[in-house]
Formats: sequence, C-alpha cells, structure tokens
Amino acid sequence: MAVKAAKVSVYAWEGTDKKGTKMTGELSGQNPALIKAQLRKQGINPGKVRKKSVSIFNLGKRIKAQDISLFTRQMATMMKAGVPLLQSFDIIGEGFDNPAMRKLVDEVKQEVAAGNSFAASLRKKPQYFDELYCNLVDAGEQAGALDTLLDRVATYKEKSEKLKAKIKKAMTYPLAVVFVAMIVTGILLVKVVPQFKTVFAGFGAELPGFTLMVISLSEFMQEYWWMMLGALVAAIFGFRRAFKKSQAFRDKLDTWLLKLPLVGALTYKSAVARYARTLSTTFAAGVPLVDALESVAGATGNVVFKRAVLRIRQDVSTGMQLNFAMRTSGVFPNMAIQMAAIGEESGALDDMLDKVASFYEDDVDNMVDNLTSLMEPFIMVVLGVVVGGLVVAMYLPIFQLGSAI
Repeated sequence: MAVKAAKVSVYAWEGTDKKGTKMTGELSGQNPALIKAQLRKQGINPGKVRKKSVSIFNLGKRIKAQDISLFTRQMATMMKAGVPLLQSFDIIGEGFDNPAMRKLVDEVKQEVAAGNSFAASLRKKPQYFDELYCNLVDAGEQAGALDTLLDRVATYKEKSEKLKAKIKKAMTYPLAVVFVAMIVTGILLVKVVPQFKTVFAGFGAELPGFTLMVISLSEFMQEYWWMMLGALVAAIFGFRRAFKKSQAFRDKLDTWLLKLPLVGALTYKSAVARYARTLSTTFAAGVPLVDALESVAGATGNVVFKRAVLRIRQDVSTGMQLNFAMRTSGVFPNMAIQMAAIGEESGALDDMLDKVASFYEDDVDNMVDNLTSLMEPFIMVVLGVVVGGLVVAMYLPIFQLGSAI
C-alpha cells in the first residue's frame, strides 16, 4: 500500500539568534514543529511560526510555459553545481511565487523520493512535460550526464518560448488595434451620428449621398447592434471550439496560414527554426535519428511540416540520407537542406542544424520587427480613413450649407 506524501507548505517564522538579535524568514516544511526543529539546528530560537498566506493575485495563476522553462534552467544550474537532486527541488520550489508551480515541483520531488527516476516522475505530468522533454531527461539520466542534457533542454525551451513570443507579438498588435477601431466606430455610429441626424432634419435640404449612407449604417447599427454583437461572440466561440475539438479544422488552418502574405512567410520560417532546433537538441543528446524525428514531428507547430517530417522519418528508416529525404519532402528551403548535407558528411549534424535554427530564429526576429514597423503606419491610415470618413460624412452637409449661405 502506497503511503501518501505529506503536504509541504511555506511557513513564515520569527526568532532570535544566540546574541538575541531578532530574525525573520521563510522555510518549506510539512508542519510548524518540523520548521522549529530546522531552526534550532541552525542555532535560532524559534518564536512565531505561521503558514504563509497566499496572495489573492496568485490564487488563479496557472503554470505557463515560461515557468517550466525557468524550472529547467534552474535545475540545470543546480546539477552543474553538484547540488543533490532532492535538495534542488526544495531550493527551486521555494523560489516560485506561483503556488501551482510550487505544488508541481513538490509533487515531482515526492515521486523521485519514492524511488522513481526523474524522467519517470516527469512523465506523470504530461500536461507540463511533453514526450520530447521527458525523453531528453531520460537520455541524460541513462548517460550520467543529466546536467548537460538539462542545460540543452533549458536552452531549447528558452529559444522556443522566445520564438513563440515574437510571433504572438506580430499577431497581437494589429488585432488589438482593429478591435479598438471597431469599438470606436460602433460608438460613433450608435451615439454620435444620431445627434447629427436630428440636426440635419431641420435643414430641409437634400443630404449628400455619403452622409445618407452613414446615417443608414447608423440606423442599422442601432436596430441590430445586439445581433451583430451576438454574431461576433458566436463566431469567436465557434472558432475556439472548432480549434480545440476538430483536428481537421486545425490542419486546414495551418495550411491556410502558410499561404497568407507576410504571415505565411513568418509561419514558414518559424516552423523551419523549430524543426532544426528540436532535431539538433535531440540528436546531440544521443537519441537515434529515426527516434528523434518522431519527437521533432510534433514540435514543428504546423501540420504541413509534421506530415513532411513523418515522411522523412520513413525515408531515413529505409536508409535514405536526411538531406535527401528533406529535399524530396518539398517543404524545406535549400539552405537548410545544404547545411544538413554538410553536417552529415562532416559528422557534425547537430552543430549544422543548430546554425540553421539560429539563422531562421534571427530571420523571424527581423521579420517581426519589420512587420511591426510597416503595420503601424498602415493601421494609422486605416483608422484615419474609417474615423475621419465618419466625421467628414457628418460635417459635409454643414460645409455645403455654409457655401450656400
């Protein structure tokens, strides 16, 4: 029968040292009595020991990919410094402000303390540690080089998250501005235009066509705004549901993204960078090429590349060279193929793929910066045309009236 591990919490303590100087701090432990015992071992006379309260701002915090990346980097640092594995968990767990992350680290520690390997403990948390992550940690444990493998995994996670953040930045900015523009336009049509309509009613003259069109649009918005808002909410909800539930929808979306101008090139280069970075990391860890390609397929982030990598894996398993298999897939750029060929010939495939990944990651960085620079004036022009057009439509009758007078 398995014994349930005692829950570890963070306690704030107060006490005095041998000279009577007041001291305070925090320690992790299972109960206040054990905390006081730890303090006495350090020559501190414990006073108050109370469980640390959790901030209301931290209650709803979820574990993010950045938390896992930070955990990996800290574990790599601890292993390189020669700190025992279980002690490393304690030190790292106390450093996280997020209670969910502290709990995760403690649960992994309890699994390791129960006799499981580090990789086996991580595999029990698949929502946070994917198969690639666990396989690399397993390879490090088997080879007795856990510190080196953790360092590679940490570098891989950090670069992957940086790449994702760059792409999100490129996508989020224009969407946010468009959303604000829609709100401003809606307010003008529903609240401002009707006021002008009342004024125009007393003119007794025929209004310009542009003004009539805007007034008609305003009347439609006033009457059916709830229907348009409902349609927008339903569309967003339907998109999110289809994205989560339908693999076919996600596959079509991935294919469609590659065909878009600007966004397609950004998606393509980021997928090549992820492919090269992941394959370089796994191959350098000593994972056989065929097995590495299986892990790489799911890490590319695009179904077109995933299918291509799976075809490459089949070709490589029959004896075909990697660079030739990449060429026959028809997906990868010539530069990546040539670098893979050089790597295979020189026996430095991981180094060559690392250079490919760095090149395309830098290329994505430059594309995002350039795209952002280009989008700013374009968005300002669109906003000027939309909002300015509404203002002109409302003042056009007044200008004509002034000319007639």
